[in-house]
Amino acid sequence: MYGAIAYNYQKLEKESAQVLFTQKIIQAPDGNYSVEQLSRSFELHLLANRKTEKPVLHISLNPDPKDNVSDTDFENMAQDYMSEMGYGNQPFVVFKHTDIDRTHIHIVSVCVDAEGRKISDKFEKMRSMAACRTLEKQYGLISALDKKQEAHNPTFKQVDYKAGDIKSQMASILRYLPKYYQFQTFGAYNAVLSLFNITAREVNGEYNGIPKQGLVYFALNKQGEKASSPFKASLFGKSAGYAQLQSLCDQNRIKLKDSPVKGSVKDRIESVIRTASNESEFRKKLIKERISIVVRRNAGGRIYGITFIDHKSRSVWNGSELAKNLLANSFHDWWNNNKKPENPIHKSSFSQKDAMMKTETSQLPNTPDFLIKENMPHTYEQNSFDVLGALLPQAQAEDYEEQTFDNRMKRKVKRRRL
Repeated sequence: MYGAIAYNYQKLEKESAQVLFTQKIIQAPDGNYSVEQLSRSFELHLLANRKTEKPVLHISLNPDPKDNVSDTDFENMAQDYMSEMGYGNQPFVVFKHTDIDRTHIHIVSVCVDAEGRKISDKFEKMRSMAACRTLEKQYGLISALDKKQEAHNPTFKQVDYKAGDIKSQMASILRYLPKYYQFQTFGAYNAVLSLFNITAREVNGEYNGIPKQGLVYFALNKQGEKASSPFKASLFGKSAGYAQLQSLCDQNRIKLKDSPVKGSVKDRIESVIRTASNESEFRKKLIKERISIVVRRNAGGRIYGITFIDHKSRSVWNGSELAKNLLANSFHDWWNNNKKPENPIHKSSFSQKDAMMKTETSQLPNTPDFLIKENMPHTYEQNSFDVLGALLPQAQAEDYEEQTFDNRMKRKVKRRRL
């Protein structure tokens, strides 16, 4: 109980939460609340508890960010939900959280009555879902079921460091991107991240004398410069961690080694080279092939790396992985010395390789639609775009502090059982 209240109270102190409603809760003469005072409001129920192992309730109700919910509606929703679940006569406190775009409420209470008896939780999940559907209709909220069906065609967008809550913006990309794009190296992974104004950096250190490797992530501005404090990979789950990404690179390397996708991507790039006369034209024509390009230049302007991101197959290729004529040096000579890369004529046709690629990638979600802002200056070596089609699960604001707290509580319960 103390942990649940302290978690919400920390947000209260940061002015990103407020006590919205209380029932049977001790209130200070000045109308303020403290962790100790709120905890004492539940003491009698907890002391009377007979055999219930988990007497504490910590519930979160989350309307869609587009729903315009007033404080009065939030208060009524909390009371209606608690009543529907059989906790209508219990002491409880409702916190409203405003630290992310998705304004939501937390309800802290106990599931044992004043005599220490457990309030029935039979079919609790089913009853909770039914209660939520009722609240959606009663208060005119967007249906979570409809959103779930629409999740096959969701959207997500580039990180905007000026918009605030950078961690949640980054998380909506970092948690899912490795599942949708096949990259074979850390550099290729970073190339995809750069399209969304994110970069990852390796960090090395020791723990108890054992060498450790990890990652930190930064948001980028339009010039490709770091525009945020570093965020540890652990904040975004295992899929964003060093070990998991290394393992994924190894798996992707095996998958793509003999894949027809490679030939298709190579053919399409070489076809563009044949008709393009300079870097700008090359970029624009690649866009029509649904290929993004990330070029890495040193301080002297020398091109030392080039990566192609094919949005048809969701595969990422360094030029060196495709062909000798697609190396970084080849493009440096073309764009600086007017020596276009050698471009052999292929015997295989586009249609055959595209058909093979379509078969291999048929299990992927629909290809996203990209709106390229061609009028934006290429001050940073990438194609700036907004992602408008079906790409990743809904980029709805998520509170990762809540998830971390929830996971910590679960670990404590497991330790107690052991």
